[in-house]
Amino acid sequence: MIILQQMLVLFLIMLAGFFAEKKEVLDEDTCKKVSWIVVNIANPSMILASVSGDSRIQPGDLALTVLVALIIFACLIGLAAVLPWLLRVDKSQYGVYRVMTVFSNIGFMGFPLLSALYGKESLLYAALFVLIYNVLIYTYGILCLDQNSAGNEKPGRKFLNSMKKIVNVGVLSAVGALILYFGNIHLPEIFTQIFDMFADLTAPLSMMVIGASFGQMSFRELVTDVRLLIFSGVKLLLIPIISMWALSWFVDNPILLGVCLVVLATPVGSMTAMLAQQYDCDSELSSRGVAVTTLLSVAAIPAVAVICRMMGISVM
Repeated sequence: MIILQQMLVLFLIMLAGFFAEKKEVLDEDTCKKVSWIVVNIANPSMILASVSGDSRIQPGDLALTVLVALIIFACLIGLAAVLPWLLRVDKSQYGVYRVMTVFSNIGFMGFPLLSALYGKESLLYAALFVLIYNVLIYTYGILCLDQNSAGNEKPGRKFLNSMKKIVNVGVLSAVGALILYFGNIHLPEIFTQIFDMFADLTAPLSMMVIGASFGQMSFRELVTDVRLLIFSGVKLLLIPIISMWALSWFVDNPILLGVCLVVLATPVGSMTAMLAQQYDCDSELSSRGVAVTTLLSVAAIPAVAVICRMMGISVM
């Protein structure tokens, strides 16, 4: 019921974006500007807001969470290197498929689910995943999506340009959040309120942009994209089930396992479409990926949770 309610909320916001596009309010140029706000202001604020509370994780659980997060993302990046080739997608779409494989909707969908299922304590575990997630999406993600850097640049120049992209507001906000958390630094209340208010913009603005992009798609093309449907099955079912089975052998903390399930089973993150929009890298495909996986996740997430219980894994 919680999952269905959250899905309904997201789709209603997407529907608002869809109608805004039909009314020619959210045109392509406006969507790019809104995407800039999400990528450079709202999402970094959400990163900083996630560590503004007083709750702490025990050192042992903290170390295990970081280790598990690093292993999960390393495995996903490894899978992303070969999955587009296995699916035989066009080489121009490799970057989008790689980013869609690695990055799920942890913040916009995962946080509300975890808060309802496990309480605020689970958000501390999830925040550690999100910090690593954001460092990767603003580094690995941008390097995958920025096709304009793949020209005839000299290797040295290309490396310098890549490093410039890595030093951006997303990475700086993630580093700042780490400093605040591990330094046990408490921000003045006024800054906490500012970050919270900007963070609240992330989900509605990003979902409206996705909805507007969805308004420009062909529904027939959406439901007949066989490669995207196969990818969605791998992303939403195969990856989380195999990963949860493997994790259950050395992780017995039910909250951490629940966080891992949400990280692995939630649909493609809307930030992938935001970045694709910013870097002119097939934003239509990334928006379709978000839409299709979000729709299918209504049934996929409960199904994965049931299968995990059948395997004796304590989640949800």
